[in-house]
Amino acid sequence: MEHQRLGDSGLTISKVVYGNWLTHGETVSGDAALACVEAALDAGIDTFDTADVYAMGAAETLLGKAIQGIRRESLTIASKVCLPTGPGPNDRGLSRKHIMESCHASLRRLGTDYLDLYQAHRFDDDTPLDETLIALDDLVRQGKVRYLGVSEWTAAQIEAALTVVAELGLRTRFIANQPQYNMLWRVIEPEVLPLCQRAGIGQLVFQPLAQGVLSGKYQPGQPPPAGSRAAGTGRAPTFIRRVLGDVLLERVQRLRPIAEEAGVSMAQLAVAWTLHRPGVSGTIIGASRPEQVRENAGAAEVRLDDALIEAIDAVLDNLVDRDPTKTARMMAVEPAWMGAPAG
Repeated sequence: MEHQRLGDSGLTISKVVYGNWLTHGETVSGDAALACVEAALDAGIDTFDTADVYAMGAAETLLGKAIQGIRRESLTIASKVCLPTGPGPNDRGLSRKHIMESCHASLRRLGTDYLDLYQAHRFDDDTPLDETLIALDDLVRQGKVRYLGVSEWTAAQIEAALTVVAELGLRTRFIANQPQYNMLWRVIEPEVLPLCQRAGIGQLVFQPLAQGVLSGKYQPGQPPPAGSRAAGTGRAPTFIRRVLGDVLLERVQRLRPIAEEAGVSMAQLAVAWTLHRPGVSGTIIGASRPEQVRENAGAAEVRLDDALIEAIDAVLDNLVDRDPTKTARMMAVEPAWMGAPAG
């Protein structure tokens, strides 16, 4: 497994990161979850991403159980705060109260006394930005958090935070942005990515397979295969089925010869594509089975030349969404392929 710096910070992460959104505590639990984490560790993945809201804390608890007994300093653990974790008005957002309480709860569930990376899961319009940034800075000063980041913030929101950090003279700044990013969903490219590159903020991207669509396992005109997330239970099928469509699936199948030419699976092609994009420090993969972890981890060693990347762009072309106004929204929101011809 190859490693690289997260942005221009001194923190080194594995290029492929193991995440447990929509898996641990939802579609994967118990021994299956432990087996996936073990497979990640065996593949050289030492960076793990989770959040307080994933399965309402169960994802953090499972991850904490899976890494118990492993030398803490050998791991990089990231979590997040903002989205609702309870029924109360203070069980959400980026207020000082919720940030402090959520961080302490995450530490308990994960069985650790610090987080390597703590990320604001969304922007909070209802909390003064200086309150949020001071609270996060205090966690760093207290030794409970090592580095800070955001997830799905717009360029304007990130820039505003950078301004407040400078004005208040805070010691810590954001080193990571965690956006949705893949061959089809590239809304960070016009605004977020250039700003982050100027500010030294690395991209820790999620959904490199576009909910499994880019793996090629969903075929046009056919029901989801048995055992796939789209055919399962829980929230995962809802997320996935919103992006399925014959126009898109037919075009994705045209990527298969490109993957074969590169000598990789379609899933590896999709993950490797994100790792070859400017500004991307790491790519988060999710998995329901250990073999999926091993396959996707192999993408870190895949080399894609310019001609191959151009071939991918030529296939997808008008299906690619680059609308920056869709930042912080899911791929299913008016995707570019809606209404596009199959040819």
